[in-house]
Amino acid sequence: MSIMPDSWITQMAKDHKMIEPFADKQHREGIISYGVSSYGYDARIADEFKIFTDIDNAIVDPKNFSSNSFVTRKTDVCIIPPNSFALAHTIEYFRIPRDILVVCLGKSTYARCGIIVNVTPLEPEWEGQVTIEISNTTPLPAKIYANEGICQFLFFQGSAPCDISYADKKGKYMGQTGVATPRL
Repeated sequence: MSIMPDSWITQMAKDHKMIEPFADKQHREGIISYGVSSYGYDARIADEFKIFTDIDNAIVDPKNFSSNSFVTRKTDVCIIPPNSFALAHTIEYFRIPRDILVVCLGKSTYARCGIIVNVTPLEPEWEGQVTIEISNTTPLPAKIYANEGICQFLFFQGSAPCDISYADKKGKYMGQTGVATPRL
């Protein structure tokens, strides 16, 4: 297994629409960076956020998820309450090749502020906008900036294509757009 470089990511985005829209360079002036990097792609967060709340004393249950667990906001700057959590999604739509596994890592700018992005794998032949899980681990409110970088995706090529891909399994999050809440 090897990690794929910027030239491969760029070629796959242009020839096979692996990432749309695709930023073919790092954009960083006055913003949290996004775009292709040496061995990854820094994705942007969209302006739709689902912020967890306890207003209705809802219980978060992954087997019986209730929309009472969160409030939805469309905004350029999302405030996540202290010790709380939000869901959002990437602006980019991904189409993962059959011989590639993608791992998501949070950006260090946010991590250094106590804001953690959950590590999420994108399986071979999965496609869609990625739902991003964002935790504010601090005792203070935290800002998340829409249309700027939120995480980096690393592309790992297997020694051979997998026997059964996410598409073959007809995975429950295939083709998602917007924020996808837990599904059983």
